[in-house]
Amino acid sequence: MTDQTRETTPPLPAGATIGILGGGQLGRMLSVAAARLGYRCHVYEPGARPPAGDVSAALTTASYDDTAALRAFAQAVDVITYEFENIPTAALDLLEAERPIRPGRKALATSQDRLTEKRFLRELGLSTAPFAAVDDAGDLDRALDEIGAPAILKTRRFGYDGKGQARITRPEDAAQALAALNGAPAVLEGFVDFTHEISVIGARGADGQISCYDPGENLHRDGILHTTTVPARLSAAQRTDAVLIAARILNALDYTGVMGVELFVTPQGLIVNEIAPRVHNSGHWTQQGCAVDQFEQHIRAIAGLPLGDGQRYADVTMENLIGDDVARLPALCGEPATAVHLYGKADPRPGRKMGHVNRIQPARR
Repeated sequence: MTDQTRETTPPLPAGATIGILGGGQLGRMLSVAAARLGYRCHVYEPGARPPAGDVSAALTTASYDDTAALRAFAQAVDVITYEFENIPTAALDLLEAERPIRPGRKALATSQDRLTEKRFLRELGLSTAPFAAVDDAGDLDRALDEIGAPAILKTRRFGYDGKGQARITRPEDAAQALAALNGAPAVLEGFVDFTHEISVIGARGADGQISCYDPGENLHRDGILHTTTVPARLSAAQRTDAVLIAARILNALDYTGVMGVELFVTPQGLIVNEIAPRVHNSGHWTQQGCAVDQFEQHIRAIAGLPLGDGQRYADVTMENLIGDDVARLPALCGEPATAVHLYGKADPRPGRKMGHVNRIQPARR
């Protein structure tokens, strides 16, 4: 579809229904943003009592292999989006025959497989960590000979928040790392000597318009994002490069919606870590830092509306509330210039994202 054809497509009218695949916290915040623009949301989620179900107009609780439920869901909505990547292909095939899916299938297919993603980024001329495909012990030995150790072995699919990964400090660790992944197809990634990690939240509209937020600086603990701070420690040239990289990826995928692009900052330049074809944890700061946050921006894009201004008018540090952190709620509510966002999850398990806070300061120019 050309951009000219896209421009003639009318936006969704007020009162239209947006279907969301996945009922977690991202779906919850998308539903709230959609309601502000006059849209209804219908969430499809296999699990019982999902966070998004509390705030959506409709909820379907069914598995992704329930063809009748999928078809009924598709026929009840006007456009379909998603809050996570690991949606079975067969379900997407059925849904796409009924309603448009935004962002499109190319972005999903690219991001669902780490090897496909790395190859795609390299084909765009972007820098990545050294990598090699690993299907068995022989592949891993050859990859270690080529890339060296330390390195990290990752499953090609279904990894997030540090899951599906095994660190290899010495070649002798190879067998144990391979066993930890239970024979799943994998990719070996060499370590990158970086000073810090940043991410760019970028959006591309149905007409090809692109708007990117300021890069945020990310700090992880135990493989889970702990804080994102804006502004990030970047030179003006680095900030421009980061935004241009995100824009190149968005255009190459003919993307519609919001995407997170994670990058390593190195003395040799910016290296792309990974992409996420959805609203992103490291973009939560936009809820207090910008007039139009990442969730409304995504709804605008998939509904065919003009994108909002992504200019930052405050400095923000976003902190994830993990597990028992949620018990700090009374103290957090007492902090000045702090906005609390809880996800409605009742069970604060270790490693589980229960909410986040945004701490706000006047913007430094």
